Amino acid sequence: MTIANGRRVYIQEVSVRDGFQIEPTFIPTTDKVSLINSLSRSGLTKIEVTSFTSPKAIPALADAEAVMQQIERVPGVEYAALVPNVRGAERALSCDVDELNLVMSASATHNLANLRLQPEQSLAQFAEIVRLTQGRAHINASLSTAFGCPFEGDLPDDVVLDLVDRVVDMGIDRITLCDTTGMAHPVQVSRLCGAVRQRWPALGLTAHFHNTRAMGLPNVLAALEVGIVRFDSALGGLGGCPFAPGASGNVCTEDLVHMLQSMGYDTRVDLTALLSLANGLAQLVGHEVPGQVMKAGPSTRRYEVPPGVMNREPQLRFGGTASARPTLLV
Repeated sequence: MTIANGRRVYIQEVSVRDGFQIEPTFIPTTDKVSLINSLSRSGLTKIEVTSFTSPKAIPALADAEAVMQQIERVPGVEYAALVPNVRGAERALSCDVDELNLVMSASATHNLANLRLQPEQSLAQFAEIVRLTQGRAHINASLSTAFGCPFEGDLPDDVVLDLVDRVVDMGIDRITLCDTTGMAHPVQVSRLCGAVRQRWPALGLTAHFHNTRAMGLPNVLAALEVGIVRFDSALGGLGGCPFAPGASGNVCTEDLVHMLQSMGYDTRVDLTALLSLANGLAQLVGHEVPGQVMKAGPSTRRYEVPPGVMNREPQLRFGGTASARPTLLV
């Protein structure tokens, strides 16, 4: 394991887009804006604010323009939006987003199921958005199912590498490799992320992991080992995918920050502020959320010693009745 030595890692929040988009109850615009404003002050590098998608397709984010126009922008924080097509890009640019996040699947089957487009059609749309944008915002391309498809299974690395090559040739210099339904494992993450890093060392590469099978944080560690320093995550572990029903969502932001800071990485994120926001999340969305550190507290938390413990004589051997024996926590 590489020693952190204060190495800088960038945390990019996606809960208010990736998380809220599948919530059955509409989160009021004022609550979204308030949460984004608080997240902006916590030290996060980027916040994916919303998605400029048809309100009929994603009614939970029908207030995209209102949210983007009402948030308080903090210097040093990038405000991104997912755009599914040219019309979405036009709407996002009119709101002065810092980054357009384009999305397509590495799996042709998933791309058809999710976007109703063949991969070639998605790539053509990417090229059109690049021409439309003309430097008015950064462009990031998110490649879903990069580590496996729920319909096709494992994808050859060459399929993903070819897509990266074609996207980079368009002039897009930011790419996210997405584990859409939590199929990735650390060996695969190390191999694929390492190959992309080696071939395109100047690329702004982000890893986006889901915790569907409890592999999110181990996959982050594998990505760190091969030089990835940008990670998407969601407050409280919100999110998920309709093709993995009942599954946990994204890697949890506060759990990720807790792990990285415990290991000596420099995230510049206020963990206490994140935990405060995470503790209010269940009330906001109307259900429990998967985050663990918000429930257990950080590992730095200390508890009062039970009364009389320090005055007890050490018990060198077990004796007496079962009820008199010490409780052993292993």
